[in-house]
Amino acid sequence: MIQNTYKSLLLILAVCFSFSVSAQKKELTIEEGIMGYWSLYPEYKSVLWIPESKGFYSETDENQILKVNAKKGTSEVLITLDDIKASNSDLSNLSRLPRYRWLNAKEMMFQYQKAFYKIDIETKQSQKVIDVKGDNADFTSDFSKIAYTIDNNLYISVDGKETQITDEKNKEIEFGKVVHRNEFGVHKGTYWSPKGNAIAFYRNDQTMVTDYPLVDISTVPAQANPIKYPMAGQKSEEVTLHVYNVNTKLTTPIKTTGDKEQYLTNIVWSPDEKYVYIGILNRDQNHLALNQYEAETGDFVKTLFEEKDDKYLSLTHPMEFLPNSNDKFIWRSERDGFEHVYLYNTDGEELAQLTKGDWVVMDIIGFDKKKQNLFVLGTDNNGLDREIYKANLKSKSVKKITTLFGVYSSVKYDESSNLILASFSNIDTPNKQFVMDVNGKVIKTIMEAKNPLEGYNVSNIELSTIKAADGKTDLNTRMIKPANFDPAKKYPVIVYVYGGPGVQLITNRWQAGAAYWMQTAAQKGYIVYTVESRGSENRGKEFEQATHLHLGDEEVADQLKGVDYLKSLPYVDADRMAIHGWSFGGFMTTSLMTKAAGIFKVGVAGGPVMDWDFYEVMYTERYMSTPQKNPEGYANARLLDKTTLLKDKLLIIHGLIDDVVVPQHSFRFLQECVNNGVQVDFFTYPGHPHNVRGKDRIHLMNKVLDYIDQNI
Repeated sequence: MIQNTYKSLLLILAVCFSFSVSAQKKELTIEEGIMGYWSLYPEYKSVLWIPESKGFYSETDENQILKVNAKKGTSEVLITLDDIKASNSDLSNLSRLPRYRWLNAKEMMFQYQKAFYKIDIETKQSQKVIDVKGDNADFTSDFSKIAYTIDNNLYISVDGKETQITDEKNKEIEFGKVVHRNEFGVHKGTYWSPKGNAIAFYRNDQTMVTDYPLVDISTVPAQANPIKYPMAGQKSEEVTLHVYNVNTKLTTPIKTTGDKEQYLTNIVWSPDEKYVYIGILNRDQNHLALNQYEAETGDFVKTLFEEKDDKYLSLTHPMEFLPNSNDKFIWRSERDGFEHVYLYNTDGEELAQLTKGDWVVMDIIGFDKKKQNLFVLGTDNNGLDREIYKANLKSKSVKKITTLFGVYSSVKYDESSNLILASFSNIDTPNKQFVMDVNGKVIKTIMEAKNPLEGYNVSNIELSTIKAADGKTDLNTRMIKPANFDPAKKYPVIVYVYGGPGVQLITNRWQAGAAYWMQTAAQKGYIVYTVESRGSENRGKEFEQATHLHLGDEEVADQLKGVDYLKSLPYVDADRMAIHGWSFGGFMTTSLMTKAAGIFKVGVAGGPVMDWDFYEVMYTERYMSTPQKNPEGYANARLLDKTTLLKDKLLIIHGLIDDVVVPQHSFRFLQECVNNGVQVDFFTYPGHPHNVRGKDRIHLMNKVLDYIDQNI
């Protein structure tokens, strides 16, 4: 009897001690999670190879730049902030080390205010190389020339002398700017030739594209601030490519033919500057021709090859020439079901498939010193991991060289030392950075970050899988339980959803891709759950194309499988479930609150697509074709006529100047709610576009969680 009493006393003390330790831990607030980037996110050192030096740079807290010998680990101070400030009177007010890049082992380049400076590490002398003017600045590799736009026209500056390349008075025709709304891997509007003797640039005629009337309320009275916004099935922009020769000062149009609304993608110069290559994609986005044109005349030379797909193509990476080669290049394609690397010559002959397997190439790292192996970053572990692979060009063999399960990132190969720099993270590892040899062996650990959430009352994150609605496909899931989880209790759930193309929410990295507000919600007593449904990114073509022509069907069915799993858990309160998502996630939230009404007691839909007729041409037509060709698919996905299905509390949030998912989506949904006598809640962020960033995000996430608290 005494022994049992003693055991009970020990158990009580242990429970009290556990509660006391937990109580002593700090709560992670929304404010800290959003604004506390430097203190609450894992430590990361800025390191990069110094060209031809067998070493990499590192920075100290004393504002010193060190050169570290990659193999020995010894270091020396190369330059300090004081050295940089003293090198030029223009730089005397620098308060911290600038962001820089190495030109060679002795010189580095950096930007300060509106100019670029080059500094000699040995002499500690710097000089201003070029002033930054206008917008969309683009530099040659040696920073001797710069291209930029002013209003809708293109300019270049060579040795400080400005030349206006275009002189277009019609503001609806733009030069040198991003086209196709940043789709297809297009992220800029100008492309310098390798030696800087010429520049290719886009001309974008938007005269036929409708204006969308955004409103600027910061003025009195408010002013119209219209944007060009081509909606699905409507007239799109007409884009051409032109080449300006710096020496002859002549501009030549590249003679592309075909549909005026086709997409000009993957712009690349040949290493000898004789040719320009363009991936020409049809508006249906299922047929691409890789074409070669003469840079001097603009004449068409030949089509190297064509890619076709019965649904759509996802070709977002340009051809990449092999080092020191004018006629061999690598090309990335999903033709075998997963994105892999192929070797071609400029005659259009496929020489080899360099990588293969049921995994996706995420990035090209580079070729080794002898140009015999290609290093790539690719997925593993059902898409959760990012590993380093080595593909041999001669044997065509592919080998994964990394051994840790997780996400490798910032991977850089150095030819002079034949070594690799990499960062690593997984669900249990905040961040590690190390030097590896070309077989994946760690030579030196540069740093190992401490857990930045140590001392906070946060939860472990659980990764798992469930079966999709098709009964065969594995879907990745992420669960965050309350910090003091008790399996004997029942907890409310917040399902966080995206579910659409081009995004992957869950990876095997620190916090598994979860935002810190989810930990705050878990502290408040919620289980936070996410399912990566079919249609999302980095799982191969079949997985991604499962939703083609009927967005919102398979994704909803897969999310409901997640709900079924949650309901099977004894600690889940199925009567207190909420759902939240933004953008495509807002579309999914509203879809589930209507098409599957009664399951979620509350939903918060941010920036939601309510009708795909209102969304832009490039994205929508890839996945849904046009409203004219796919009326059934558009009708089924349309939420404007489904307001009467809504049973529970729904808050819609939209940025007033959203130029991605334009506000018309939410306002039309509100109008239909009014027409049908359906109550719904709404909030707008007047000064924000598609995402609410900065300090206002604190307001946003507090509003989301407060609304869920009040209604669950």
